[in-house]
Amino acid sequence: MVNGLKSLVSKKSKGIGIELAPDRINIVQLRKQGQGFKLANYITVPVPDGVFKEGEIIDPPAMAELIQTALTESKIKVKRVATAIPGGRDTVTRIIPVPAELDDRELREMVLNQEAGLYLPFPREEADVDYQKLGLFIDEDGIEKVQVLLVATRKEITDSYLATFQQAGLEVDVLEISSFSLIRTIREQLRQFAPQEAVALVDIEFESTEISIAVDGVPQFSRTVPIGTFQIQGALSRAMNLPPSRNADLLQGMTVPLNTMETVGAPRGGGAGGASPGAAAMMRVLGELADELRRSIDFYLNQGENLEVAQLLLAGPGAAIGQLDEFFTQRLSLPCSQIDPVAALSLEAAEISDTARSGLGVVLGLGLREAW
Repeated sequence: MVNGLKSLVSKKSKGIGIELAPDRINIVQLRKQGQGFKLANYITVPVPDGVFKEGEIIDPPAMAELIQTALTESKIKVKRVATAIPGGRDTVTRIIPVPAELDDRELREMVLNQEAGLYLPFPREEADVDYQKLGLFIDEDGIEKVQVLLVATRKEITDSYLATFQQAGLEVDVLEISSFSLIRTIREQLRQFAPQEAVALVDIEFESTEISIAVDGVPQFSRTVPIGTFQIQGALSRAMNLPPSRNADLLQGMTVPLNTMETVGAPRGGGAGGASPGAAAMMRVLGELADELRRSIDFYLNQGENLEVAQLLLAGPGAAIGQLDEFFTQRLSLPCSQIDPVAALSLEAAEISDTARSGLGVVLGLGLREAW
């Protein structure tokens, strides 16, 4: 593909990582430093309502202007970028088996023009498709096959991303699914798990949560549920008679109660009193999210001979809610921990607050693709 998805086969270049979200744009520039990396630039700017929604750029000129302004004010001069499309109804990631004896040309023909259409919820001609060969295996009939990771998005989505960055004077040389970016950021952490263990990545973003179950660093199952920080904080604000807000500061100052004897929903650092309507409303939404996580894991486990999920890893802005990892551990009877993407890459970033760190997994993974 010339103008389609460029997630798995793009050449290495030097630029910046830019993550587009409904509530913000995150921009990262990484430089190589010895065996690791240095955070050269980090910018985050708010996105107004009506510009980006449900993984789609609604107003490309407005988004392009926001990107241009952020780069100009920060005096960053680059032409190349890596960016990512959030998982959702317009994206597909699947692992499919194909005969091992196919040469590269035959494999490409089969995956792109035959197999892809079987797994897409939209017409093949409306999709940009990419793939990557994984390992060999022997199927139940004793036939040697190769696993292929299939990735697809709607053309209109990829086209809108490419057009937006073109309007901003930038060339997109990496366009991938956001879960791949997150996995790249925490790959060392994922290597701590055995090849026979599955890990559930739970990326709680602004308007949705992307659930990816990975084995040996490769996503085996993905699902997006329409519960994010906006829905959680919305329930909290309504119960407290506060005006709606796109800023999640109030939510990130909350702590999830682990039992009814605790001070419910008190902001971190203190506060007395019993259960509040706001905390109860927040807990109802978090309970719904926990139920969706359980359904996703159960569905994954029921699809053939899949591996047991060993742990949940929380990422995204929503992971900054206090004690949310302990809440999911209790609710799902699975070990759960919060990801710190900055620490995962051993970056020095004193200017980034603890609550902001969990939301940088995707953009740092994009920055790694463009590291100088």
